[in-house]
Amino acid sequence: MNRYEEKQEARRARLEAAADRAEGRAEATYNRADLREEVSGIPLGQPILVGHHSERKHRRAIERAHRAMDASIAEGKRAADLRARAAAVGTGGISADDPEAVRKLKEKLAGLEVDQGFMREANKLARKALKAGGLECETAVQEFAAGIAKLRPAWNANAARRLLEPDFAGRTGFADYELKNNGAEIRRLKQRIEQLAKASQAETKRHVFQGLCEVVENTEENRLQSFFDGKPPAATRQILKDHGFRWAPSLKAWQRKLTNSARFNARLALKALGVDF
Repeated sequence: MNRYEEKQEARRARLEAAADRAEGRAEATYNRADLREEVSGIPLGQPILVGHHSERKHRRAIERAHRAMDASIAEGKRAADLRARAAAVGTGGISADDPEAVRKLKEKLAGLEVDQGFMREANKLARKALKAGGLECETAVQEFAAGIAKLRPAWNANAARRLLEPDFAGRTGFADYELKNNGAEIRRLKQRIEQLAKASQAETKRHVFQGLCEVVENTEENRLQSFFDGKPPAATRQILKDHGFRWAPSLKAWQRKLTNSARFNARLALKALGVDF
């Protein structure tokens, strides 16, 4: 497990722990909403006795129960949201922050290229089978299934046969859009691999703006970072936030991912602060 993957696991663990705490609070507040007689001291089903000395106590008990139930529901929703966020960690694709991103992208690219070749060859076999009679000719179907099995042994005869069944538009085999979409993804991955490979060769750059901050193009962390001496004024913090920078307590820096957009926004932020980048 590399450093990026360790950070992802740590983030997942933090979200799960936060969800556990929220669930604990939800249960605790739910228990405070209990209006049973042995808890509230109010007989079950008893209406509010208007004018009786117990009226105020009864109303307060009901109000407390309502507040507690609302809080319990809110904490339950928060716990569910945290669980969903924890489950989503690491499922958003291959991140540029991952030091093994290029290797993983190349593996994904290789799989897509294999799929592209398979779909093309399968379509050739499908056209040949259709000319020989298609589903009406069992010999053609069997020869088609045998050909598919050579290309992809995991496919059984039933799966192969379904390729010869026309879809809602009367198409057989793999549709053109499947090949086009897969081809587009192949081109996108090639471009991204090239960009990441180029970025990995870039060096960290530092820009010092006397009396304001130091801006670092940190290629190792893949972040554009701004370091200030002490806590910047509220107006400065707002400008940084408006341009996509967020405070990273562990690094004592205002940062965002290192992209051309980040560089552009850094220039805008610095210009708003009275300097040129």
